[in-house]
Amino acid sequence: MAAASTDSIPSVNKAWVYSEYGKSADVLKLDPNVPVPEIKEDQVLIKVVAAALNPIDYKRALGYFKAIDSPPPTVPGYDVAGVVVKVGSQVTKFKVGDEVYGDLNEKAVQNPKKFGSLAEYTAAEERVLALKPKNLSFVEAASLPLAIETAYEGLERTEFSAGKSILVLGGAGGVGTHVIQLAKHVFGASKVAATASTRKLELLRSLGADLAVDYTKEKFEELPEKFDVVYDTVGESGRAVKAVKEGGKVVTIVSGAVTPPAFSFGLTSTGTVLEKLKPYLESGKVKPVLDPTSPYPFSKTVEAFAYLETSRATGKVVVHPIP
Repeated sequence: MAAASTDSIPSVNKAWVYSEYGKSADVLKLDPNVPVPEIKEDQVLIKVVAAALNPIDYKRALGYFKAIDSPPPTVPGYDVAGVVVKVGSQVTKFKVGDEVYGDLNEKAVQNPKKFGSLAEYTAAEERVLALKPKNLSFVEAASLPLAIETAYEGLERTEFSAGKSILVLGGAGGVGTHVIQLAKHVFGASKVAATASTRKLELLRSLGADLAVDYTKEKFEELPEKFDVVYDTVGESGRAVKAVKEGGKVVTIVSGAVTPPAFSFGLTSTGTVLEKLKPYLESGKVKPVLDPTSPYPFSKTVEAFAYLETSRATGKVVVHPIP
């Protein structure tokens, strides 16, 4: 079985590539002749079925962290869902034919992979991957890893636990939609408040928010109540610290200046979090949230980036099918 499938793996594949830093619309090109990556002992080769975009993809392309980046040419894409077609000699968790998903880059900004998920094939360490829950499509699975792992790690770092209250800034975004669901359905929050624009308030409630705050009409820092934790996904730590209780925690995921006592963190990608959350995903307690425009076909990847860059996406932007 393994031998037959290895024979059918091509030496080159189609991939989106940028060779210099700049705006995605200017630098991203489809290249039909990119070598298929060689796998190391602890890696698997994945036939990519779907890939999700994240803000870090275009920030990386703009050169925001080029001092610690792997030098271009770069195939972007952190999130992947697909099928294992080859396994390294030390891999024990997966076999050829397994349907897997994950965030390819263990460290988000320190030497991320030159070869990401916006390609027909990609390589990933087994430790960043998990088996895809059977009830999820590849598109749904691809939407999850970076966002849900970031949501989870941020909640853990604030020592969030049952009975605590939380305010989520940017509740309708890729990470925010998962912070709401995890806080409510996994961690057992006593109260979840979240901010979004007027037309997205109903989504927040459907995900588990007890209080949906319309940021176009009211200032969250002027709410009469304060919260044990504020999870800032939008870069408003200066205002966020005014909404937290004395002794509470404020976490932000937006790089740049952070107002103390707020703190930021960089995600460490691991399949362990996905495995931990599998029962919640399989029971439907925690759901993927896809932007209504998703999925974008592989040929329209540049349009998918342009849409993500408007910051108006609800949930996740996914590329599928990938030829």
